[in-house]
Amino acid sequence: MKILILLAHPDTGSFNHAIANAAREEVLSNGHEPIVRDLYGEHFDPIMTSAEFSRDASLPGDIEEHCRQLASADGIIIVHPNWWGQPPAILKGWVDRVVRPGVAYEFVEGDTGEGVPNGLLKGKSVIVLNTSNTPAAREQEVFGDPLELLWKNCIFDLCGVTHFHRRMFNVIVTSTKDQRAEWLEEVRNVVRNFFAAGG
Repeated sequence: MKILILLAHPDTGSFNHAIANAAREEVLSNGHEPIVRDLYGEHFDPIMTSAEFSRDASLPGDIEEHCRQLASADGIIIVHPNWWGQPPAILKGWVDRVVRPGVAYEFVEGDTGEGVPNGLLKGKSVIVLNTSNTPAAREQEVFGDPLELLWKNCIFDLCGVTHFHRRMFNVIVTSTKDQRAEWLEEVRNVVRNFFAAGG
C-alpha cells in the first residue's frame, strides 16, 4: 500500500517531525510505501490562484503531483500543530489547492443545491495527529474541538473516507521525554492498527 504522510511544521526539531518520522518508520516496517511530503521543507506555496479555481484548470506541475499522490494513496496520515484551533496556513493552502473536485470529490448530476459531494478518494483510512499546548478538557469544553470538526466532518467525510482517527497530543510545552516516548509508541500502534502488514 502507498501511505501519504503529510507534515506541516516549520521547525525540523519539533515533536511533529518526530511523530511523522515514527509514522513513516511504522509504515515501512509493515511493508508499505510511505510518501512523505514535508510542506515547509519543500516550500509549498499555499496560495490558490484564480487560474486554478475551475475543475478542469491546467495546474502547475507540483500541484499535479500532489493531486496524483493524494488520489493514488491507499491511506493518509496528516501531522500538524493546533494553531488557533486550525492547521497552519500552509496546510490549509494544500487543502485548497489539492483536495480538488475530480481528485477527492465530485458533485453528482442532478444535485439540487444541497452541496453534498460524492467522495472519490481511493484511501478510505485517514489518521490525523496533532500537537497542542491547550489541555484536553479546555479544548473540548471551551472550543468544541474544531480540528475534529474540520478534518472529519468538513473534509474527509465528504471525500469518501470511512475510517478516521484523530489524536491530539497535549500539553507539549510541559511534556517530559518519557511522555513523548509513550506518545510516539502510541503513534506506532495506531499506524500499525490502521495499516497492518499485509493489509
